[in-house]
Amino acid sequence: GLTLDLIYNPLGPFLPPEQSALEAKYRQQLADDFGIQFSNLFTLSNMPIKRFADFLHRRGELAQYMDLLVRNFNASTLTGLMCVDLVSIGHDGIVYDCDFNQQLAIPTPFQDAPLAGGDPGNLKHKGGKTVFDVDGFAELVGRDVAVDNHCFGCTAGNGSSCQGATV
Repeated sequence: GLTLDLIYNPLGPFLPPEQSALEAKYRQQLADDFGIQFSNLFTLSNMPIKRFADFLHRRGELAQYMDLLVRNFNASTLTGLMCVDLVSIGHDGIVYDCDFNQQLAIPTPFQDAPLAGGDPGNLKHKGGKTVFDVDGFAELVGRDVAVDNHCFGCTAGNGSSCQGATV
């Protein structure tokens, strides 16, 4: 049959509940009430960027949410993060460590292409390497990852990545 995956994203400035317990509850409720069966439920944290950050800022809650994320940092989430083994490619070919860095225009740092705006002279596009500047996957293995405050959104609580919780 077809795969139906559900995504749970909190409606406010708090962390999602534990993924497997929430999946069991949704599975029971949707089957009982509507006869709906699904494959997986993935929980994702709200990232403190763009629209959500603006929303929190207008309500005076951005600092409080960032504090929540920092206080709930979980080192065991690090190995499951999307930036560890995936990249995002922009429409212009620029390589990013994750979708969120792409939204914030923070390209993947390469040793010969620092984020600080230095021009190593070998780039076809300012702001980071593009897929056209990379000779192969080997250049992407073991690379440094660009991090900023929004990264706490993926490392808080049970973690958050493309496939939901990371722990």
